[in-house]
Amino acid sequence: MISRCGWCGNDPLYIEYHDKEWGVPVRDDPTLFEFLILEGAQAGLSWITILRKREGYRALFDDFDARKIARYSDARLEKILKDARIIRNRLKVFGARKNARAFLEVQKEFGSFSDYIWGFTDGKPMQNRWKTLKDIPATTPLSDTISKDMKRRGFTFVGSTIIYAHMQATGMVNDHTGDCFRHKECKKLA
Repeated sequence: MISRCGWCGNDPLYIEYHDKEWGVPVRDDPTLFEFLILEGAQAGLSWITILRKREGYRALFDDFDARKIARYSDARLEKILKDARIIRNRLKVFGARKNARAFLEVQKEFGSFSDYIWGFTDGKPMQNRWKTLKDIPATTPLSDTISKDMKRRGFTFVGSTIIYAHMQATGMVNDHTGDCFRHKECKKLA
């Protein structure tokens, strides 16, 4: 029997996400932007809820093309708000445009969002070895620092908890528990 992190439970979608994506270092801007939008949408909800709506987000938000989203009109965002394929929260939907604009500014300044975000870890994933889920923090001093910097740059829905979840999802930190089969696999990707 394969040992996995307990948070993914028995849901096939969650298991696939855990086994193939979570904790894998992501360095391409489009995927980093996708996770930024999805993590912000998750605020106050479960991640499985967002995973189930991921294809709806991809369809309604032009496959997470930050340049296109940055140009969305209020009317377009109002139309998106009416679609049940996503979380219909006004602040989160309008926040996607705000984040796209901030994302593009970061790309201009740093050459890529990847260079910016990975700069906080000197380009290397941090390797943790937690024994249980209870040991894994919701925030860290580093997620606090990144959150403050992103807010200063005009991003929204980037509190420290959301940023730490983003770091976990995009492999900036390996938070698979020590007994999980993915811990060693993700560590090799560093």
